[in-house]
Amino acid sequence: MAKARVGLYAVHGEELSRTHKSCPKCGPGIFLAEHENRRSCGRCGYSESKSAPLPKAKPAKAAEPKASPPRPSAPAAPSAPKG
Repeated sequence: MAKARVGLYAVHGEELSRTHKSCPKCGPGIFLAEHENRRSCGRCGYSESKSAPLPKAKPAKAAEPKASPPRPSAPAAPSAPKG
């Protein structure tokens, strides 16, 4: 059964143009599905983000551990007499 190609092409006068991007792995004729934040290929699973890639964060300097204030020790419980 043939799949619908409605919306994958646009006609401008005498020219036919593609409205969706082709899959770089599968080649021309296999279109990427348009999602809200990504494009994906249903044939091979290729996926790409629509948004610009986030800049790489610089690693934070390792801070030296701070010495914690001394804790007050709990009074020792009286031991039961042995007998």
